[in-house]
Amino acid sequence: MKRRKFLQQTVTGVLLPSFMGGFSLKALAGSPLVHSLQHYMNDDRVLVLIQLAGGNDGLNTVIPLDQYSAYMAARTNIALPQEKLLKLNGYDATALHPAMPEMQQLFNDGKLGIVQAVSYPKPNFSHFRATDIWMTAADSDKIVNTGWAGRFLDDVYKGFPENYPNAAMPDPLAIQVGSVVSSALQGPAFTMGLAISNPSSFYNLIEGKVNVDSNTRWGEQLDYIELISRKTDQYAGVIKAAAMKVNQQSAKYPVSGKNPLADQLKIVARLIGGGLKTKVYMVNTGSLDTHAKQTETDTSTGAHAKLLQRVSEAVGAFMDDLQLLQVQNDVMGMTFSEFGRRIKSNASGGTDHGAAAPVFYFGHAIKPGIIGTNPVIPANATVNDNVPMQTDFRSVYSSILNNWFGLDALAVQQILGEPYTTLPIV
Repeated sequence: MKRRKFLQQTVTGVLLPSFMGGFSLKALAGSPLVHSLQHYMNDDRVLVLIQLAGGNDGLNTVIPLDQYSAYMAARTNIALPQEKLLKLNGYDATALHPAMPEMQQLFNDGKLGIVQAVSYPKPNFSHFRATDIWMTAADSDKIVNTGWAGRFLDDVYKGFPENYPNAAMPDPLAIQVGSVVSSALQGPAFTMGLAISNPSSFYNLIEGKVNVDSNTRWGEQLDYIELISRKTDQYAGVIKAAAMKVNQQSAKYPVSGKNPLADQLKIVARLIGGGLKTKVYMVNTGSLDTHAKQTETDTSTGAHAKLLQRVSEAVGAFMDDLQLLQVQNDVMGMTFSEFGRRIKSNASGGTDHGAAAPVFYFGHAIKPGIIGTNPVIPANATVNDNVPMQTDFRSVYSSILNNWFGLDALAVQQILGEPYTTLPIV
């Protein structure tokens, strides 16, 4: 195998998934975009993406109080009791699921916003394909092999991997807490992200418990990997150095293992608080494909409630932690799911794959509120009725790239393929 090909395969994850006892590192790439880098390089702003895998039921997450009768009629077996819904200051027509008190508080404190009915034209209801569309920012009838965040990082940071790390950017460009780097972070030549395979392996690294077994296939290749690229060790070192700077975190995080999403976000907060310059973090939580038994007899409880509680609890603790670590103004986060659910519930006490759903965005420096209006629920909804799109998801991305990271309109258009309306979220 030629050395260049070996390097490319190594840094894209072919040879490293089990490296360092489960601490998966995947290196980065880059090429230039014709616009100024100096402003961006000096900017401390960070984006945290939370993937709600499975297709979240938006109508039982953000409830249209102004259409409560139609909502009840369409969802006789899963509709939430009105008296338990969580009210939002300044928005009497809209409420949150009872399992989301932390996110209600963030909204009422001006640190969280909602974009209603987010989707794209000609929505796809396959989990795999719909996820791919959200990750790549492609039209539903086009296949794109790069991720939207990967293109952003590739365009801004030129000369990677050969010229990185360097004094201007000594740290990983993107980090995902998970065994596989998301396709959203895929650049034209290499993945732009580095994976921390799980919280346990992260803390093993911090505590110096990670060893390479020389008897494994991966251990046999270690010397050669180090000869052709020392980036894996370099990034492991800077991650550990950043994490070691943080000695105390928010007490609002649940006990480790009780909420996997909170465990992931706790790592992200620690790295940001430790001074890591990484621009994009991605975490995820799953099991939102609630086709059956979405609720219990008390419809405010059940499988979906537990999932939303996990999200709310994790985001609430994360935001508290950012303030404790004094980095609250540098971080913006958003949730996304590959699709929503149908308006009408099914006979199994669940919901089937649908179109549009709400997106949450949060941070101490965001512009709060609700963008868009409550979805219209037909008086006699059928199983084929979908929540219609109000906002293209690429408008959310465009707003983040333009208003949060400060890229100019031309750069954003090159990354997303065409211009999209920006939203007042920052």
